[in-house]
Amino acid sequence: MKVAVVVQRYGEEIGAGAEQLALGLAEHLLALADVTVLTTCALDYRTWANHYPAGETVLNGVTVRRFPVDRARDWARFQRLSSTAATFSSAPLQQQLAWMAEQGPFSTELFAELERAYPLYDVFIFVTYVYAHTYYGLPLVSDKAILVPNAHEEPYLYLPLVRPLFHLPRAIMYNTKTEMRLVNRVTRNGYRTHDAVAGVGITAPTSGSAGRFREKYGIQGDFLLYVGRIDEAKNVPALLDAYRRYQADRPESPPLVLIGTPHFPIPGHPKIIPLGFVSEQDKFDAMRAASVFLMPSLYESLSIVVLEAWLMECPVLVNGHCEVLKQQCRDSQGGLYYGSYDEFAAALDLLLQREDLRKALGRQGRAFTEKRYSWDAILDQYRRAFDYISSHRA
Repeated sequence: MKVAVVVQRYGEEIGAGAEQLALGLAEHLLALADVTVLTTCALDYRTWANHYPAGETVLNGVTVRRFPVDRARDWARFQRLSSTAATFSSAPLQQQLAWMAEQGPFSTELFAELERAYPLYDVFIFVTYVYAHTYYGLPLVSDKAILVPNAHEEPYLYLPLVRPLFHLPRAIMYNTKTEMRLVNRVTRNGYRTHDAVAGVGITAPTSGSAGRFREKYGIQGDFLLYVGRIDEAKNVPALLDAYRRYQADRPESPPLVLIGTPHFPIPGHPKIIPLGFVSEQDKFDAMRAASVFLMPSLYESLSIVVLEAWLMECPVLVNGHCEVLKQQCRDSQGGLYYGSYDEFAAALDLLLQREDLRKALGRQGRAFTEKRYSWDAILDQYRRAFDYISSHRA
């Protein structure tokens, strides 16, 4: 089999969930197929400015072909345009199309390559529904396409513009049953032949070292941890506000460590410790050392960093307004969730006071992740999808 993975940006230094899913999927699919990644030259998701050189490289055994983005995105202008997305369901199609073109990344050369390469690949896997590479690219190869939508409760999913997209591919691979139910309800694409809940495999070092992290960064005692994109889209400002309020009420509370590249100024606070981008080993060491892992996001199709934290037996506290995160905690019995500041504070109090509870939640989270998100089980789902596409070629 020759498989193309099509994603908006690609690289080990990109910490976002969809891109990490694409990276892990491409590398593990090498066990089943000859894999090529078709992507853009962008690194920064806000601007889509060309960063990587165009052309072909090899990363961890995967051939990567990059194509330039036509033009960089004006982030401030796009934010103003997106502020009206909630009303787009009744907007003229032309206005919705203008939004998608501005959403990007728009690469004429990538779309031309998809047309040219149609006969060269047996399967095209498009990662994430909401960007232009999928909206304009998937219809070009739809009878060979698998969509990994990474969909969650957000205004864009309700756009009449995108609803037909979920009826085109030969197969859709969801991350969770919650995501599948949401997409089926909103896009009315139920009763499809070969859609499945596949998810993504989670790999981690054989062990994380709490002592190594503490020695390297000089952080002793209990601490809270957030890992991921430090921006408004992940609701991080709300987390920082809640933490500062919590710390003001409880001056002896542990510090909050942030790992990831910030996209807004982090407020100065003696107990908020931003470490920036760190290595994978340092990330897992931090998860092993942390007392509680915090995930404030409102919109997730699957939180990979929560699963990674569980592999390090770290309990989590997540935003209960995100149905996927809440369901992950319910299914795993690996963490707690909150719906208000009072619940946030009460849950943190309980977790920080009860080491036995933290250890129990961490162990249960690890057992859940190892059982549900192993690469062997996920590759079996993709193998079945490949067989289906091969036997039902249009």
